Amino acid sequence: MKNIQQGDKAPEFKGVNQNGDAVSLSSYTGKKLVLYFYPKDDTPGCTAEACNLRDNYDQFLSKGYAILGVSPDGEKKHQKFIEKYDLPFDLLADTEKETCEMYGVWVKKSMYGREYMGVARTTFIIDENGIIEEIISKVKTKEHTDQILKA
Repeated sequence: MKNIQQGDKAPEFKGVNQNGDAVSLSSYTGKKLVLYFYPKDDTPGCTAEACNLRDNYDQFLSKGYAILGVSPDGEKKHQKFIEKYDLPFDLLADTEKETCEMYGVWVKKSMYGREYMGVARTTFIIDENGIIEEIISKVKTKEHTDQILKA
């Protein structure tokens, strides 16, 4: 697992969003980026987190932030998730888990005594120059905007 820390240069990722359009870290140069990793589209925690960010999207825009969600789900699943909840930001389809691994969030987890690999819900706040300003690893899905903007 990568050990990325505050103050590090954010790893340059490349992938496709829900529409099959190319997305990379350099696409966001000059903007602050909320890069949030989540396990799976349309599950209770992931939906609560996405909807919290959606409901406060104008606040993010007014402070110069772009938002990009990342999960191992594919483009079609992301499209349905965006349509169902009217999400105003892109979702990166990381089906090969390359971006998750690059950011150190593809980890061994356990539930009910069973171990498996999965995404550790984590948010990286990246500044206009691609430097990680903050890492939020204890995400409160229903209060995530407050965690990010310190409202």
